[in-house]
Amino acid sequence: MAEDGGMFAIRLAGCRQLTGLSQKELAARSGLSVRTVGGLERGRVRSPHPDTVRRLADALELHGQARDEFTADAHRRLADAAGEAEAAAPFPAGQSSPGAGPGAPVPRQLRLGVRDFTGRAAELSFLTGLLNPPRGPGGRGTGVVAAIGGMAGVGKTALAIHWAHLAARHFPDGQLYVNLRGFASSGAPATPAEALHGFLDALGVPPERIPAGQDTQAALYRSLLAERRMLIVLDNAHDEGQVRPLLPASPASMVIITSRNQLAGLAVTDGTELLRLDILPHNEAVRLLTVRIGASRATAEPAAIHEIARLCAHLPLALAVAAARAAARPGISLPALADELRDTAHRLDVLDARDPAVSVAAVFSWSYRQLGDDAARMFRLLSLHPGPDISMHAAASLAAVDEPQASRLLLDLARDCLLTEHAAGRYAFHDLLRAYAARQAQDRDSPADRDAAIGRILDYYLHTAARGALLLEQSRERIALAPARAGAAPEQPSDRGQALAWFEAEHQVLLAVTGLATNVGADSHAWQLPWAMTGYLHRRGYVHERVALLGIAVAAAARLDDALGQAVSLRALGSACIDAADHDQARAHLERCLSQYQRLDDRTGEAWAQLGLSRLAEAQGRYADALGHGEQALRIYQAIGHPAGQARVLNSLAWGHALLGDYHRGRRLCQQSLALIATLGGCDFECQVWDTLGYIELHLGDFAQAAAHFECALSLSRENGDRNSEAEILTHVGDARHAAGELPQARQAWQQALGIYDEIQHPGADKLRAKLIASFPRPACR
Repeated sequence: MAEDGGMFAIRLAGCRQLTGLSQKELAARSGLSVRTVGGLERGRVRSPHPDTVRRLADALELHGQARDEFTADAHRRLADAAGEAEAAAPFPAGQSSPGAGPGAPVPRQLRLGVRDFTGRAAELSFLTGLLNPPRGPGGRGTGVVAAIGGMAGVGKTALAIHWAHLAARHFPDGQLYVNLRGFASSGAPATPAEALHGFLDALGVPPERIPAGQDTQAALYRSLLAERRMLIVLDNAHDEGQVRPLLPASPASMVIITSRNQLAGLAVTDGTELLRLDILPHNEAVRLLTVRIGASRATAEPAAIHEIARLCAHLPLALAVAAARAAARPGISLPALADELRDTAHRLDVLDARDPAVSVAAVFSWSYRQLGDDAARMFRLLSLHPGPDISMHAAASLAAVDEPQASRLLLDLARDCLLTEHAAGRYAFHDLLRAYAARQAQDRDSPADRDAAIGRILDYYLHTAARGALLLEQSRERIALAPARAGAAPEQPSDRGQALAWFEAEHQVLLAVTGLATNVGADSHAWQLPWAMTGYLHRRGYVHERVALLGIAVAAAARLDDALGQAVSLRALGSACIDAADHDQARAHLERCLSQYQRLDDRTGEAWAQLGLSRLAEAQGRYADALGHGEQALRIYQAIGHPAGQARVLNSLAWGHALLGDYHRGRRLCQQSLALIATLGGCDFECQVWDTLGYIELHLGDFAQAAAHFECALSLSRENGDRNSEAEILTHVGDARHAAGELPQARQAWQQALGIYDEIQHPGADKLRAKLIASFPRPACR
């Protein structure tokens, strides 16, 4: 099966088969090609790229020990690959190349490596896999260049130096090292000429023979290395222009570059291999702390070690500083150190080692000072954004710039590794960088400027969400919003699909933004944002989030003494409580809501409240009461000329009569509802009417007609992205198939419904599970 590194090939194929995925399906999930997946399973890739391994592990949903073993198998060939490279090398390890000449200096300039280097097996293996690049026709004519990129403090230099010491024996003509000072506490970056002068001196060129011009220096440097097998480490590079003159032409040499910039230009013009270094996985972060602090102390307080790793955000520099702080104060418990780090306002102070070279804030400052004014301002303002990530559109409103400029600034920050573009067009802060940016904003931006930025971002999310909410539910109750302030540019989704995609992307951000609105006293936003989100959350089945958010909304509207805001929020909260099966709370909220609307003489709102009370009565099995509230709502809607409201209530009444066994009357009411919907050009709740009709036909014994109505309802619910309705309708599809004796189809429909209920943690899951067990009992074991 496997031609070369077989263990990983076997494990990959086994994991894929266990998950029931084909190679094509795994390729689609991971974003790799089918050819790549097939090649890996046949063992044709000696040393898979770390990003490839991560993508496969994510696609296979591997966690914990299984993920660790998968990664270890992928990169266990570090020593083997090194041995193969040595065997294939033109000059075996430890033997000088012919071009070096007798008596030629053999520089050994590598700086001291990290004593307790931890983790990075995938990255070390990737670098080792570059030791023996292809040569000959179609192969490389120049040496290998690898650029390690990543944020400040992530361990780029430590990785490069550690690997360089491991690989030094493969470069018998020596190792050159230079700190290019691309990001340093003081002084300008080193010029290429300065670095070349140092290299030529190390290679034995007398000072008087070193040319004055950079171009002639570079030519002499390339000539001296032409037949040599050397390793060159260019540490802390600023940009591509600084390192290009330092790249040798020797096919036997290798260059390792580290930089906080991505250096993508080198990949384009010089074929450089790019390796982006990320923070450590949690288990490796814990291991680093354990090694530095001491195993006995760490194992005595394991919970604190895990908490410290998390609070250091798995950043190697922060972990090293925290470990040093613990080692320097043996009388202080590890939980006490975790308490110090838990204080977000002073976390950077705790991680200050009083040495600019190894203090987290100081190291971050070297990158920050390199930014232009606009990028620096964007960096600071991003710390005010509360969400886990931000889109380019939101960033434009935050900074009050146009979208092209926002895009350029975000890309600049990502290129400088001050942000991570973790998904297309979405950017995230590392936790400690966010804390540093927040401190800079506090120091450099006035309170008025910070407040204005927060106001713009709140307006962006509220107005975009409000437009999306009305696209999802055209018939929903509407509210008046204050105009968005200058500089805010809300998005304008044009259809239901775009609105749903926006809510999906911004779901977690919107929750955080609602919290921000509450914290800064923006109470109008704090009740209106939940109003805008509730339709999406209902469709996706996030009932507990709805209850929590709408509780925030009711409190915010009460602080404003906004009677309409309270009524709107109470009605939505009552509906959410019905879905959560908290009927007592639902009744209390809906009755308060009805009283509030009546005091406001808001007839439309009063009808909405009556409809909510009707739904509550139906959920409690009080079908006659449900019809009474529904009829009151219908009379109001008819009096004020509200056809969408009438259509909605007619379906509610049809459902109530069907539950009481009056199926023919229910059918007539459904037909009236559909007629009204047709005059409106369709409605978001049309699927519910077809579902009611399917239920009626099922109980009248016309199983085929029932199935047809349910399938129509199912199609509309999926088009709406309504997971709640989809699961309910699938349950009814199963009922119809079961009644018709189509047992496999019934089981399939119920299982699909149960999967959705479990996914959204719906209270109806247990009842449906019991139905499945009762209808399809498992055979007893003999």
